[in-house]
Amino acid sequence: ITIKSKPVRRQLVRRLRSNIRHLLKPLDPELIIRSDWDKLVIESHGADRDDVVDMLSRVPGIAHFLDVEEHPLTDLDDAYRHARALWGERLAGKRFAVRCKRSGSHPYSSQDVERHIGAGLLRDCNTGGVDLSNPELTVRIELRDDRLFLVNNSYPGLGGYPLGGLDPVLSLISGGFDSTVASYLTMRRGMRTHFVFFNLGGRDHEIGVKEVALYLWQRFGASSRVQFVAVPFEGVVAEILRQVDDRFMGVVLKRMMLRAASRVAEQLGVGALVTGEAVAQVSSQTLTNLAVIDRACDTLVLRPLITSDKRDIIDIARRIGTEAFAASMPEYCGVISVKPATAARLERVQHEETRFDDAVLEAALAAARYLNIDEVADDTLAPDTEVEILPAPIQGGVVIDVRHPSEAERRPLRLGAVSVQHIPFYELHSRFAELDAGTTYLLYCEKGVMSRLHASHLVDQGHRNVKVYRPG
Repeated sequence: ITIKSKPVRRQLVRRLRSNIRHLLKPLDPELIIRSDWDKLVIESHGADRDDVVDMLSRVPGIAHFLDVEEHPLTDLDDAYRHARALWGERLAGKRFAVRCKRSGSHPYSSQDVERHIGAGLLRDCNTGGVDLSNPELTVRIELRDDRLFLVNNSYPGLGGYPLGGLDPVLSLISGGFDSTVASYLTMRRGMRTHFVFFNLGGRDHEIGVKEVALYLWQRFGASSRVQFVAVPFEGVVAEILRQVDDRFMGVVLKRMMLRAASRVAEQLGVGALVTGEAVAQVSSQTLTNLAVIDRACDTLVLRPLITSDKRDIIDIARRIGTEAFAASMPEYCGVISVKPATAARLERVQHEETRFDDAVLEAALAAARYLNIDEVADDTLAPDTEVEILPAPIQGGVVIDVRHPSEAERRPLRLGAVSVQHIPFYELHSRFAELDAGTTYLLYCEKGVMSRLHASHLVDQGHRNVKVYRPG
C-alpha cells in the first residue's frame, strides 16, 4: 500500500489484515497474521498451500505476495544447505543470481551471504552460470535476526486498495462485458460494490445477472457482504415506448435508471453510482448524451471504462473469468430507436419526460427486492419446484460439473467409474437439450448453490431427469 500518509496506511493495513483473516479462516482456523510496516506475514500449518495462493491472488490491496520457507539461522553453511534443497533442481541449466536482504545484527554482510550461497549453487547444481544483470532465476533470501527466510515463489496480486478501505458504491449491472468489468475495477480499487439490476423482462436474464454478480463477489469481494437489488423495469420500458419520441427513448431510459439507482443508493447509504459506459460505444454514450443523462440525478456517477476500447474490456473480462457469462447472457434491449439522437438537448429530453407517468417509476422502486448477495441463489429458485438432492451418484447417472472452468481446472472432480461431464452453469441451459433425455443428470458444484439453482430452473422448464449431487 503506497503513497499514503502513516495514519491512513495503518488503517488500510488493518483493513487488509481483517479481510485476509476473514477469507482464510475457513481454510485454517489457527491461522496467524503478523503485521509489519510494508508487509503482512501469514503463517499456516493447516491450510492447503494452493488454496492459500489462489485466495491471496484475488484479494484487493495486495501488490504481490511470496511463498516463503522459514528456518532457524545458524551459520552460512546451514543457510546454503536450505537454499540448495529448495532451489537446486530448478537451477539446472539456468543463469541465476542470489539476492539477500538483512535486518538485525550479523557477523557478515548481505553481499557475503550472496557470494557464499551463490558460489555453492554454482559449484554443486549444474547451473547455466551466474548472471547478475539479467538472470533467468533469482534466489531470494532474507535474514531477520536469527531467522532465515527463503522465497519459494513470487505471485502478483490484484493491486488496488483493501476492500472496504474506501467509500462504497452501487454498480448498475446488466451482466454484459462492460458492467461486469466496471464492477470488478471498483472492487479492485477497494470500494465495496453493491449491485442494482434493472430487469427489462425475462427470468433467464435475472438469473444470469445474479450469477455473474455472485461470481464477482465470491471471487473478488467476499470479505465484505453487499446487497443485490433487483428492480422490475418492464413497466418503465412500456411507458417510455408509449410516451417518448423514438429518437430519445435510449437517453430517457438511461435517465430513468439513474434516477432509480440514485434512490436505491440513498437507501443503502451509498454516495456514488458505477456504470460500464464508454465514450461513443453506443448512441446514448456520446459526450453530449452522457451529460444529459447525468443531469437526471445529483448522485456522483463513476465510469471506470470511459476511454476503454471494447477489445480491452473483453480482455479484462477474459482474465477475470466473466467473458463467458457476458457471451451467453440473454439480451433484453428494452428500447431500440430507429434513428437515435446522438446530441440530445436537455430541454427537449425534459419535455419528452413530461409525458412520462412518474407513478410507474415509483411502482418499480416499491417492487424492488433487496437481497444479501449470498442469498440471491435461494431467491432465484423456482417456486414450488422440488429438486432431489443426493449424497452419492446413482447407477447409470451422469454427474455434470457446473463449476466455472477455473474452479474445475484447479480442483477436478473425479468419481472413479462414475461418468463426469463438465458444462459450466452459464452454458447449461443452452446445451441441456442436446443431452440424452433418458439419462439422469446430477448437477454438482462445491457449495451446492449453482447446482441447486440450475437444477430447479431445469425442472421448472419440464426436465424431469435432473437432480443435485451434494456429497455428505
